[in-house]
Amino acid sequence: MRSSGIKHTYIIPKESNLNSRQNVYVCSFFVILALLVFLPVLLVIMAAFSSENSVSVYGYRFIPHEFSVESFRYMFSSGSTLPGSFLNSLIITVSGTLLSLVIMTPCAYAMSRREFRYRGILMIYLMIPMIFSGGLVSTYMVNTQILHLKNTYLALILPTLCSTWYLMLMINYFRSTVSDSIVESSKIDGAMPVQTFISIVLPICRPVIMTVAIFQIFAYWNSWYPALLYIDTNHSELYPLQYVLVNIDRSIQAMILDAQYMSGMSGYTPPSVTLRMAMVVVAVAPIMVLFPFFHNFLKTGLTVGSVKG
Repeated sequence: MRSSGIKHTYIIPKESNLNSRQNVYVCSFFVILALLVFLPVLLVIMAAFSSENSVSVYGYRFIPHEFSVESFRYMFSSGSTLPGSFLNSLIITVSGTLLSLVIMTPCAYAMSRREFRYRGILMIYLMIPMIFSGGLVSTYMVNTQILHLKNTYLALILPTLCSTWYLMLMINYFRSTVSDSIVESSKIDGAMPVQTFISIVLPICRPVIMTVAIFQIFAYWNSWYPALLYIDTNHSELYPLQYVLVNIDRSIQAMILDAQYMSGMSGYTPPSVTLRMAMVVVAVAPIMVLFPFFHNFLKTGLTVGSVKG
């Protein structure tokens, strides 16, 4: 057979080139944005491993002029309770997060169901603390004089155990994800409400539960003010990590002020700038290690519950 001699010419649409160009611009923008977020963190880490003299002379540099671990050595030697405080923060964070989920998850699920009669009244009751606060004095009196929580782990856990904002986040997720047909089908199969909640609702709503867990982990791990209120100095074995780091920073400032007043006397001046950077590294490192494992849950829990359909 002879060829007809007709040549076919394929024209690439201009829209594909335009879309590919837009993708390059968008990706470049987010790469630059990620670098802007990551570079300050890297600068803090490099400053923590620099000597105090090099930071004073050459400033903050991504490649330190002189590497040193003097700030870490001083921090672990001056804070005798630092290893124990790290364990205290771990205990408070894990137990507080688990208790928060045990309390808030069933409450949010019950308030998301239409058949729950008192959900409107309960929602108003829960939203009142978001607008009106009881005040620090009354809170302190209730926790110490009525509940007798002073110098206990519960004083560091109970004040931030439940959050109305987290409840609202979980309620919206339950309403948009757990349909009435799923609950009705479980009732027809003979499942009790507790069985439905444990076997069906919890696996479906795992993203929002993990999202709230991440927020609670951040809140408990970075908390130090409750220890200032409820833990005495003679119970330093209960200090969390953040409070110990704050005390170390205060002692450094006091020593620097004393050295300025007694300028004629020679003495050891501890590192101040690099020590603060080292404290940031010690406090943030566990969260930085755990965050990539929870990233997908955080993204899903914040977006899926806001869209219904």
